[in-house]
Amino acid sequence: MLDQRLLRDNPELITQQLGRRGMTLDLGPLQQIARQERDLEEQRSGLQAEGNRIGKAVGQLIQGGGDPKGPEVQALRDQGNAIKHQVASIEEQEKALELQLREALAALPNLPSPDAPDGRVEADNVEIKRWGSPRVEAGLEEHWQIGERLGLFETERSVRIAQSRFITLMGAGARLERALISFMLDLHASKGYQEVMPPILVNSASLTGSGQLPKFAEESFRCADDDLWLTPTAEVPLTSLHRDEVIPAEQLPLKYAAYTPCFRREAGSYGRDTRGLIRLHQFNKVELYWFCHPEESAAAHQQITADAEAVLEGLELPYRKIELCTGDLGFSAARTYDLEVWLPGAGAYREISSCSVCNDFQARRAAIRYKQGKGTHLVHTLNGSGLAIGRTMAALLETGQQPDGSVKLPAALVPYFGSARISAG
Repeated sequence: MLDQRLLRDNPELITQQLGRRGMTLDLGPLQQIARQERDLEEQRSGLQAEGNRIGKAVGQLIQGGGDPKGPEVQALRDQGNAIKHQVASIEEQEKALELQLREALAALPNLPSPDAPDGRVEADNVEIKRWGSPRVEAGLEEHWQIGERLGLFETERSVRIAQSRFITLMGAGARLERALISFMLDLHASKGYQEVMPPILVNSASLTGSGQLPKFAEESFRCADDDLWLTPTAEVPLTSLHRDEVIPAEQLPLKYAAYTPCFRREAGSYGRDTRGLIRLHQFNKVELYWFCHPEESAAAHQQITADAEAVLEGLELPYRKIELCTGDLGFSAARTYDLEVWLPGAGAYREISSCSVCNDFQARRAAIRYKQGKGTHLVHTLNGSGLAIGRTMAALLETGQQPDGSVKLPAALVPYFGSARISAG
């Protein structure tokens, strides 16, 4: 969430920076609300000070021998009561303005980093580097063809169980998914991440704190009878792991790695990636998340991205690193690197991880601070996929496919899977 003080004192900066995202805003009405709220706060503070003065005067008058039930004392008490009624009325007005302002600010995305490249569409993203040698051959199968041929997953029966865009992993496919999750968690633990297995159901406050609500309500699955949603990403429960807390400064940075199933409606994606593991309503993911000091967040962004890259390199999967332009940034992100893995069968790079620094945007929404000296300050948060499991499996199947129809697995995965190859039967 954006700082109300910035809205009140420098709305031009918000308009300019969100303009880099392609947004056109008139913040005049919101600025007026923010100023009204400040004026009411100042008025309330003045009245409260006057009420305190009157209270002291009553005490001094009685201590000096005044009659507690006399007219002079009663007149002061009447003034004090009148002030209390005024303060209560102003507090109600403040609450109404605060709610109105928070609802409006909750719908505004984060300001892009000054370092994020300007642009409006995906074509304006900037390629930073490439790693590995992409396999380019004619006649290679796509992962869904390999998976169906080797009996790694069931698609048609999954539609019977649920609906389209769900999949059931079978045999070696289920074992490969489990092996990938364990490999990723172990790798991240070796780099200092604490493993977390959070709730899969999250409440509205958690979704709001991370930035999914109110904007992305249509993308999420909600329980009918409770204030609970199926988590779209472990970023949501990890953000709220320290919601409404003050973290001792010496504990920062806090680094978490969490495996969760994730659930998304994929609204607006009909007709795209309808086969295989790329775009499902339910998928597994290992998520990386940092809470850190503000002055360390730029370096932390480079590190969390490198930690996601280490998974791809450990699995010997060629990829490229892209920096997203301002028009392609996610709602909560100030700056983002996307990692795109090479799919030889499809002959294309596909996103497998987004690594973002959100600065204090999520921390303000979720009230997460750190204590330093006598004061408290908002932490900075970062998140990154480390990695999306289904897409990783898709890349492994296409990259490792052999002329005899088997799939060769990278050496780092063999101890987890228990074999160097996946073969039919």
